[in-house]
Amino acid sequence: MSATHSLLTQIARPYASALFDLASEADAVEATEKDLDSIAELISSSEDFARFLGSPAISNDARRQALGAVLEKAQPTELVANTLRIVAKNGRLFALSAIITRFKELAAVARNEITAQVVSASPLTDAQRDDLVAVLREKVGKTVSLNTRVDESLIGGLVVQVGSKMIDTSLKTKLSAMKIAMKGVS
Repeated sequence: MSATHSLLTQIARPYASALFDLASEADAVEATEKDLDSIAELISSSEDFARFLGSPAISNDARRQALGAVLEKAQPTELVANTLRIVAKNGRLFALSAIITRFKELAAVARNEITAQVVSASPLTDAQRDDLVAVLREKVGKTVSLNTRVDESLIGGLVVQVGSKMIDTSLKTKLSAMKIAMKGVS
């Protein structure tokens, strides 16, 4: 784990935990998660905004003002808005993505849910997604949600990661293993 990732995780943990506790008390975990998804979408859809959040050259006052505009656009619940204002006031907006990620992890644990990271050579059909979810649910004993992305370099097959377990059935990996084995044959 990189030092930066570790630092972001340490900064994010108390903010996410406090937000999760407050959302749980208010029976608003789902609504809070939807609001945070909207904020995360704003961050991922704008490179300028993502750079802005992380730039040490921008004053905290300027960040707070920009956050006001973002909150006006996203219109989150008061709980999320107040949390983001506190994060901005404390100069921790650079950790906002990590805070959102940690909150989503806490929410998933509370729902007895696990997220599988799936990389495929081509987009999965709905039937393939459903089959994969059913197989993983049977294996891990939890509700499974999928984060999917396409990597055409895999040629075919899947790479599935659930927690610390990884299953790689991609043709790219099989061809690489065969190439290594063939080098040893001559």
